[in-house]
Amino acid sequence: MLVLSRRPGQKIVIGNEITIEVVSVSGEGVRLGISAPDTVSVHRFEVFEEIQAANKLAEINEASMDPTSLKDLSEHLKDRQK
Repeated sequence: MLVLSRRPGQKIVIGNEITIEVVSVSGEGVRLGISAPDTVSVHRFEVFEEIQAANKLAEINEASMDPTSLKDLSEHLKDRQK
């Protein structure tokens, strides 16, 4: 892990496309501004963990479905779009 000291207004660049700027420091809190391409997801870690858990659960549920259920769901969704 790289640990850097930065002051408000100073930035860190990751790769060529992601910039992190220290917006403000207040007590024990730090506000960061993150600029990244639309193709890069940026989440707080706790939100990222929830997304990962939901994805794992969806993967388990999909694996346990029988193929005809998926076909029926696909047909149902196609009908709803009409």
